[in-house]
Amino acid sequence: MGVSEITGTAGQARSLDDIIEVLEASRAFDLAAVPGLHTLLDHSLQTGEVLRTLRPDDVELQIAGLVHDIGHSLEPGGDDVHGEVAASFVRPVFGPRVADLVRLHVPAKRYLVTTDPLYRRDLDQGSISSLEHQGGDMSPDEVSTFENEPLGVDAVALRRADEAGKVPGLSVPGLATWLPSLRSHNSRL
Repeated sequence: MGVSEITGTAGQARSLDDIIEVLEASRAFDLAAVPGLHTLLDHSLQTGEVLRTLRPDDVELQIAGLVHDIGHSLEPGGDDVHGEVAASFVRPVFGPRVADLVRLHVPAKRYLVTTDPLYRRDLDQGSISSLEHQGGDMSPDEVSTFENEPLGVDAVALRRADEAGKVPGLSVPGLATWLPSLRSHNSRL
């Protein structure tokens, strides 16, 4: 089954198996903008592992790190909407907190670029290129709205892990190690 055949009503996963299938398919999504980091799955696994280390008691945040970019596989070329696409897709399976963290990882990048002068220089070329498509710097009203977001602090943690999860050649545990956590946080069980 192809990725385009996986999504159910309104682009939502029908089961955990759908999400795993999209993650597996992300092996084919080449990250040429990050030399040495071969696939979107490599990046997803690294991001999840960074969060496992930094926030070992927050499995939902870790899962959000693992699935935050699957919108790229579901809607290739949709840099500006990949967070919303991924959030909609995972919401029925992982619930609102994971979905909202996934949705907020792009606004968190815009927030950090606007409020942390050092953050922009740490962005890789792919993140810099996509930033303009995603809205660039936030306006003062957008900053205020983000700062009032209940999950804003966790979204910033996810975003920082997103950037840290782009280490060429870094070996991290594979997708199979995530299955127990994914199953235990499946809201469709």
